Amino acid sequence: MTSLEEAVAAARATDRPLLGRTALVTGGSRGLGREIAIAFAAAGADVAVASRKKDACEALAEELAAATGQRVTAHAAHVGDWGRLEPLLDEVEDALGPLDVLVNNAGIAPTYPSLAEVSEELFDKVFAVNVKGPFRLMAAAGRRMAARGGGVVLNISSMGSLRPTAGDLPYTAAKSALNTLTAGFAQEYGPSVRVNTILAGPFATDISKAWDPAVVERMARDWPSRRVGEPGEIVGAALYLCGPHATYTTGALLAVDGGRLAAP
Repeated sequence: MTSLEEAVAAARATDRPLLGRTALVTGGSRGLGREIAIAFAAAGADVAVASRKKDACEALAEELAAATGQRVTAHAAHVGDWGRLEPLLDEVEDALGPLDVLVNNAGIAPTYPSLAEVSEELFDKVFAVNVKGPFRLMAAAGRRMAARGGGVVLNISSMGSLRPTAGDLPYTAAKSALNTLTAGFAQEYGPSVRVNTILAGPFATDISKAWDPAVVERMARDWPSRRVGEPGEIVGAALYLCGPHATYTTGALLAVDGGRLAAP
């Protein structure tokens, strides 16, 4: 049983729950990834920001390092490129030290006219970024973490993986596969490495600019929240799952979706 002193010390530590940790956030230059990278640096972590556009990563890294005093590095990487991912981990660890936290946030959800018109190229691209890349990163990073005695992986999935529609089926199928990977990797690298997933609902990110506002408003009437989420509202769940109070949480799917899964 935890002593009173230990409980108080643990509670006070939540001011900077990731102090001394090193985190890699893919797709970290914008959207949900950007908010997670900012929150992690503010929580005391050194952060590697990775995306296909290094200039965007560099801009965020410079600003975030200045604001938090943490080390923040920028890395160009297409997570759908299998051969790029182990070198990416090497780059991050050369710059910041051993990796403690991996956030698989990078994802794509291209639109298409109909399911019959989905091309093989589109399908393969969606699965490469949303499934193949995270699989390889979890395998490579998880092995390193386990050998060093511990670490955390956080995957960003979608509530659509449990409620797919015809308009986003390749994407939601890929995210469903990511949910399955979460369970498998939690078993493979446990107990020292925890692997969890956030099922993200609709958020007001760059992707949402392509949505029809009238359709979203009509759909949101049935959600308990009655609205889409703001990007910063992903932060609490990410900090919890990667922080010191989630040590008994692994293989979990946590919905952060404004109640969308609870809607009729």
